Amino acid sequence: MRIFGKVRHRPSASWRQATDRAFTLIGDGRYEDAGALLTRAADLEPWLSESWFNLALLHKFRHDWEQARAAGLRAVALLDRESGAPDWWNVGIAATALQDWPLARRSWQAYGLKVRGNQAATVASPAEPVGMELGSAAVRLSPEGEAEVVWGRRLDPARIEVLSIPLPSSGRRWGEVVLHDGVPHGERTTAAGSGTLTFPVFDEIELWAPSPVPTWVVLLEAATEADRDALERLAADAGFAAEDWSSSVRLLCRMCSESRMTSDEGDGEHLDPHDHSEPGHPGPLGHRTAGELWVPERECGIAAPAGLVRGLLDGWVADSPDTREWRDLEEVC
Repeated sequence: MRIFGKVRHRPSASWRQATDRAFTLIGDGRYEDAGALLTRAADLEPWLSESWFNLALLHKFRHDWEQARAAGLRAVALLDRESGAPDWWNVGIAATALQDWPLARRSWQAYGLKVRGNQAATVASPAEPVGMELGSAAVRLSPEGEAEVVWGRRLDPARIEVLSIPLPSSGRRWGEVVLHDGVPHGERTTAAGSGTLTFPVFDEIELWAPSPVPTWVVLLEAATEADRDALERLAADAGFAAEDWSSSVRLLCRMCSESRMTSDEGDGEHLDPHDHSEPGHPGPLGHRTAGELWVPERECGIAAPAGLVRGLLDGWVADSPDTREWRDLEEVC
């Protein structure tokens, strides 16, 4: 096959050696050294789309989105197939990071995804891709640090709006939008009637849009699960969120987290053998006692403005003062 008058051929031994060594360095976090080798590989084989795909991948790891977009566009220009190539997905991520919406739409379409038109868009002010109906997914926040998997709503193939209340160690808030990678690392399944639903777990790349809503932690005395549920509904009705961290937080090893895991979302009772919580520590198993399935003292996360959070809690108690109480409210993120 001829491209720009050149004959495509198998990469040379020098190209393969430079590329293999570069990815070893990437695995060690030595991006500068890897970049020098991948640039050399691209000089050796400029007609290979893989040369530019690898450089685009490196720039994505470095969050250098201008360079990732430039290398990615060179890669897709050399492709020998019309759709479905991962090169287009990387271009789409870079374009989304840069808010280059025309290129983002073109990338998802070239990959083979349907992107609806937007009547409000103009040449001077192109709109971001919307209405792709990708549903829910989980995202792993801070994947290289204290990784935490939370639930969210997919806005497009590269962004998720966080709908869980992350723990403060993640540095993330409810309502934030994070840019995520394209290849899932793990799955979560939920019970749904007589079957199960499966959701991918994507790794966060970086924060795309911050949330102004702070995160609070509070200790509740909730006599029953219904009392706890009432607070979560009250917060949701106000346009914010509350989450019982005592039951939603599970401590998992990396292998379990990146595998196919059953979630506590959905119907039915969940007793997860992979939960590494211990009695007295956060997590579903850590909050179970012999002969009991409910412990009234709950650690709860709340996402709400400072001027509203105490009113929410006081209103919750006022609805059933004999079964509800709160204390030790603290802003944590």
